[in-house]
Amino acid sequence: MVFEAIVFGVIVLAVGYWATMFLMGRRDDVLHGKFVEEEPAAEPPARFMPHVPRARPAPAAPQPNKDSLQALLTVIKRDLHDAARS
Repeated sequence: MVFEAIVFGVIVLAVGYWATMFLMGRRDDVLHGKFVEEEPAAEPPARFMPHVPRARPAPAAPQPNKDSLQALLTVIKRDLHDAARS
């Protein structure tokens, strides 16, 4: 009984939506499902760009060596082991 009521409600909502779109004059949307019309690609307008000094890129961060990564892995393992015991 509840399932039939839900199906009936969905159908009523769909018909109501269709009728509303039809009455609002959006017949193409109702009949063909074209809800968004593509706009023709327009070239961006040319605009004056004053000279702005550009910032230099930040120097690359030094790559961590193998010992520091190993130490970090050891700390993480110890923390996980402690957390598992708690």
